[in-house]
Amino acid sequence: MSSYNERKIKDVAFIVAIGALTFAMFLPLFHIFLTVFAKGFPVVAKNGLRFVTATFQDGGIGPAVFGTLVLVALASLMGLPVALLVGIYAYEYPKSRLGKATRTLLQIMLEFPTILVGIFVMQILVVPMRSYSALAGALALAVIMMPYVAVYTHEALRQIPFTYREAAFGLGLTRVKAVLRVLVPMAKRGILTGILIGVAKVAGETAPLLFTAGGAYQTYYQGITKPIGAIPLLIYQLIQSPSREYHEIAWGASFILLLIFLAIFIPVRLSLKEVKL
Repeated sequence: MSSYNERKIKDVAFIVAIGALTFAMFLPLFHIFLTVFAKGFPVVAKNGLRFVTATFQDGGIGPAVFGTLVLVALASLMGLPVALLVGIYAYEYPKSRLGKATRTLLQIMLEFPTILVGIFVMQILVVPMRSYSALAGALALAVIMMPYVAVYTHEALRQIPFTYREAAFGLGLTRVKAVLRVLVPMAKRGILTGILIGVAKVAGETAPLLFTAGGAYQTYYQGITKPIGAIPLLIYQLIQSPSREYHEIAWGASFILLLIFLAIFIPVRLSLKEVKL
């Protein structure tokens, strides 16, 4: 057998191996999607629109759906501006002591147990207020969201060639204007990816909400200082019951949570055009 044929066989074997490993990597994700759809869609289809609008006592999860959207929105308002600024700072001052410490802390926060974040927020907010609240839940989710957005912002800016930065300075732009008007728009694809991952992360969080949100499923959102429901928290509470009916509601709630994630992630991701460098 010639060396050319040997190389060709090795190339084909390598491509097949990579394809098989890639399929194996995505297989659990496809299994989750199919399982949630197979068990959750029939529940939603049977109950119709009432399932996502009615209160729990009427057989729906409306307060939990609305509560999840409120918590994610509040967490984004609190966390995204801070995370973006932290990511930009870590990029602009990579050799400073504070810049190095910031990057180290961000890596630690990425792996930090989220349940400990919930306990921390409970001590500083829930205990003094003597009540669970939407504010406490949103603050806990904001803390969890920030490192993801900051790290992706930092990495996205690092991918921009240094020549663009020099060109911005050559045009007379200050450092702030060069970053905000030139570099950030060019890195928007990576930055938005980080934002979407952060939002997806907190939208499915349960542990920190156990100590902060409290859960409220008989009434809709009543204010930022009142307890609030969330889909992940409701699912967690339902699956602990031996009731078959509660388990069906949990599957339906899982399907709705999956739809919310896909409705946010897919359109925004597809609408972004890649910046050619």
